[in-house]
Amino acid sequence: RPKGLILGGNMGKNTLTPNERAVDDYEAVFSAIYEGVDYFVVNVSCPNISDLRKLQDQDSLEQILGRIMELREKREIKKPVLLKISPDLNEQQLDETLEIVERLKLDGIVATNTTVSREGLHTPAEEISAIGNGGMSGAPITARSLEVVRYVHQKSEGKLPIIAVGGIMCVEDALNMLDAGATLIQIYTGFIYEGPGLARRINRAIVKRRVSIKS
Repeated sequence: RPKGLILGGNMGKNTLTPNERAVDDYEAVFSAIYEGVDYFVVNVSCPNISDLRKLQDQDSLEQILGRIMELREKREIKKPVLLKISPDLNEQQLDETLEIVERLKLDGIVATNTTVSREGLHTPAEEISAIGNGGMSGAPITARSLEVVRYVHQKSEGKLPIIAVGGIMCVEDALNMLDAGATLIQIYTGFIYEGPGLARRINRAIVKRRVSIKS
């Protein structure tokens, strides 16, 4: 791995694993890759894995996160553990999730995953239906992801690190996420439409802003 490259481990259960045994999958992955990554993301919000999003309920979430944090405490080097949340959670669900995150002392939130919503699309509904189920990413979730980042930042009083992801398609989107309280940002669909140079343009914009503030 190139020096200075940060590598995260994004953990989700196997599709064939029933939710009742999901915690075992998370434990197995956590233990297997611990030495090879710099931080962990507990992913319970991906729409592309059968029934995974049901693990966002309080009991399941507390069981999984509790087990992972117990395992981490046994390690000499305690690597950060973050929770990746769905953009489809309402405020009550977000509050309940943040309470668990705070109580179990997780290191941060990744906001957000893809959405099951199909609102705001120009493509005819019958074509969308023919494409099939799955998580939608890109520009249609920009506003909601930004809203969730801002909400988490405000509810945690700025104390909880947030990795913003979802709908970051340009430099302006990235800066908006940082202004809303994000600590770091991640990109996926933006690379498809803007190419790998998007990361460089975002970094340059951040540096330019910092220089302007200092001067």
